[in-house]
Amino acid sequence: MKEFKGRVISSGTFKGEAVVSRQGVNTLATFQSSALKNAKKVIAGDQNNPDIYKKNITGKALCLPETIGSTTGGMVIQTICSMKINPSAFLFSQHIDPLAASGIVLSRVWEESDVIAIDQLGEEFLKAVNTGDQIEIKEDGTVIIL
Repeated sequence: MKEFKGRVISSGTFKGEAVVSRQGVNTLATFQSSALKNAKKVIAGDQNNPDIYKKNITGKALCLPETIGSTTGGMVIQTICSMKINPSAFLFSQHIDPLAASGIVLSRVWEESDVIAIDQLGEEFLKAVNTGDQIEIKEDGTVIIL
């Protein structure tokens, strides 16, 4: 069991499975296909990210260094949250980027989403967590790899 503490952007509690990307996640490439198909879950569509490509990330804790890609990133996050097919949590090893932050905050305000976001968990966090690991998130930004 390993414990990490980050900065809370959007609070909540969670117990469940991690999906890990060791590289930046392109929000448009990852989420767009599922959103456009009005899918019931997100199957990551970014073929340039072998860590998460073709993995179901709905309801999981998406562990990543940062999001990358176009300025539509925030809107894409808000869209998947409005559809209720979003990851339960975005856990950033680095600082959250402004586009992801805007999408998450707008989702909380406009969509009444309970999406969790914690940043600044550190590089050791991404080294310690693996896809399929069970994790627990606490309101104060503590993330425990079980």
